[in-house]
Amino acid sequence: MKLSIIILAAGLGKRMNSDLPKVLHCLADKPLLQHVIDTALTLAPETIQVVYGHGGEQVRNSLINLPVQWVKQEQQLGTGHAVAQAIPNIANDNMVLVLYGDVPLINSITLKTLFSQTNGLNILTAKLNNPTGYGRIVRDDKNQVTSIVEEKDANDEIKSIQEINTGILATQANNLRNWLTKLDNNNSQEEYYLTDIVAMAVVDKQPIHTNIVNNIYEVMGVNNRLQLANLERYYQLQQVNNLMLAGVTIQDPNRLDIRGTVQIGYDTNIDINVILAGKISIGNRVKIGSNTVIKNAEIADDVEILSNCVIENVVIGAGCKIGPFARLRPETKLAERVHIGNFVEVKKSTVANNSKINHLSYIGDSEIGKNVNVGAGTITCNYDGAKKHKTIIKDEVFIGSDTQLIAPVTVETGATIGAGSTITTDVTADSLTLSRAKQKSIIGWQRPNKK
Repeated sequence: MKLSIIILAAGLGKRMNSDLPKVLHCLADKPLLQHVIDTALTLAPETIQVVYGHGGEQVRNSLINLPVQWVKQEQQLGTGHAVAQAIPNIANDNMVLVLYGDVPLINSITLKTLFSQTNGLNILTAKLNNPTGYGRIVRDDKNQVTSIVEEKDANDEIKSIQEINTGILATQANNLRNWLTKLDNNNSQEEYYLTDIVAMAVVDKQPIHTNIVNNIYEVMGVNNRLQLANLERYYQLQQVNNLMLAGVTIQDPNRLDIRGTVQIGYDTNIDINVILAGKISIGNRVKIGSNTVIKNAEIADDVEILSNCVIENVVIGAGCKIGPFARLRPETKLAERVHIGNFVEVKKSTVANNSKINHLSYIGDSEIGKNVNVGAGTITCNYDGAKKHKTIIKDEVFIGSDTQLIAPVTVETGATIGAGSTITTDVTADSLTLSRAKQKSIIGWQRPNKK
């Protein structure tokens, strides 16, 4: 049976107190709605329809590249009304799964179990010690579901029920289409509740299957920033636990944030307050110091990254040593056993094996060969005010401290540049190049004074 998925994302999210629609608030640096869509895609559905609200074009525009159909709900008249906007686009013999854009951690295995029953109505429930705020699952003396009652419409007896409705359900499209036409808004909210289809299924003698979710975090929705923070901490801890079980040492599981997709080898050690974002691959026996931010990087085996480094869109070869306080910017590629030291910034450059840039330097738009030593305070002056230019430093070069290389310029193999030089033309191989003026002292010279 083909599967169609409807994701409800039209809620205003007033309790977020934000100009940003609720479903665009991020968990692990990814919008809540995108989490749900990504999970839906793993189920290989025929269609995914996202129902967004009037004024919610920001939602659609922010995620317009995702493979979903966007359906506008002009007026927010309840969950039943929202589903009714999408049902015309679904074939009668399809299974329909209804999800929510503010419930980001629902698991695909849970959902597959839910819609494995192809007849009747399948609803996902949970049991809470404190069910306040949720619709209650009402059962008869034979333990069969008879209805779902929203809390605002519930009496004290129904409010004492601990089994709650998660809102997530699955049924055949022809059933859903029929029940939606019978909904009314005769309730305290004057809305068309999707939950009212349960009572209709009972009248139609359709079997009602319930699946109780074991992990309550899977079905927790986000209505305010406190709930969002709670889900964030749970999500982060789950990712960290998986890494530790795979052989990674995490110095403090509560002080590592993963905001993307990471693969990390065994015996890697990660210190406190590290952020891993985007797509990251880290090898074996890597050491990452405290307060380091890494985004979209490939890091090979035996790399040591000291504290307080910022690394983005780079490739780092085996045995490199980085930092502390180093910044590696996009399109940087380091070969093996490269040293990048404290307060060094490298941007859009390649550095070959065994080269060292250890102190207080800026290297931009450059190619650096192997066994090069770049002295402290060296700058590649790559920008002329209009265009960027390239610096090429070939193998076995020694560059003295406080050197400025005015690009475009090439330093040939084996050259040595004396400290304090400004290099404006190409440097010959195996030569010593100096550009310092002869030192002299001016007797009696007076500093200017402020008047």
